[in-house]
Amino acid sequence: MEWTDEAIVLGLRRQGESHAVLEAMTRERGRHLGLVRGARSQKLAAALQTGNRLRLVWRARLDEHLGIYAVEPIGFRAAGYMESPIALLAAQTLAALLRLVSERDPHPDLYAALDEVLDRIGDPVETGELVVRFELMLLEGLGIGLDLSTCALTGATRDLAWVSPKTGRAASREAGAPFADRLLPLPAFLAPADGSNHPPPDGADLAAGFRLTGHFLARHAAQERGRDLPETRDRLLALIQRDAGGG
Repeated sequence: MEWTDEAIVLGLRRQGESHAVLEAMTRERGRHLGLVRGARSQKLAAALQTGNRLRLVWRARLDEHLGIYAVEPIGFRAAGYMESPIALLAAQTLAALLRLVSERDPHPDLYAALDEVLDRIGDPVETGELVVRFELMLLEGLGIGLDLSTCALTGATRDLAWVSPKTGRAASREAGAPFADRLLPLPAFLAPADGSNHPPPDGADLAAGFRLTGHFLARHAAQERGRDLPETRDRLLALIQRDAGGG
């Protein structure tokens, strides 16, 4: 068995003295593991950092085997993350969240979104919004998509301000007001556009976005797999709120 694909490094687990098991998000084959021989060598160590892009050749006798990776680096963006704590935490958080995806389950849309987000992280406001939107896409890929387009109570598409923590459906500000203590706030940057541009989110808006996506990721994905959401996610939000203002 053999295939070649582009991939993004999610993580590395030491295997013996010089080898490692590489976990990567591939373009066509989803999250996939494979053994990299000599992974701790100076030549490969820099390439096998979270967020870097690779071209992988995977070989195994049978499809269900772990297999061996031959690695060709094609993008070294992880080095830039060392200069930005927000970028580093964002990359680590996204990699950890993708472990909620079943191994070898293809998600080309998630791969493309991850590749774009990893190129743009750094600015606190943009990073916060990108992570929240990626988490919404991840929920969709896991079959837990939220409906933030219309009010579940009235069908309205304007002034949506709440989300049901049970159904994941939105509610307008007026219709949801009597139940506000039981609903999750919907930050304006996630609500449908009404013909005017929403102002950039501040720290409080981004915290509400993290709370919204985090609720559904924890309840319907992580807990069902016996996991917690990554602790890097909380640290990332704290840095974003500190630097973005308004929170």
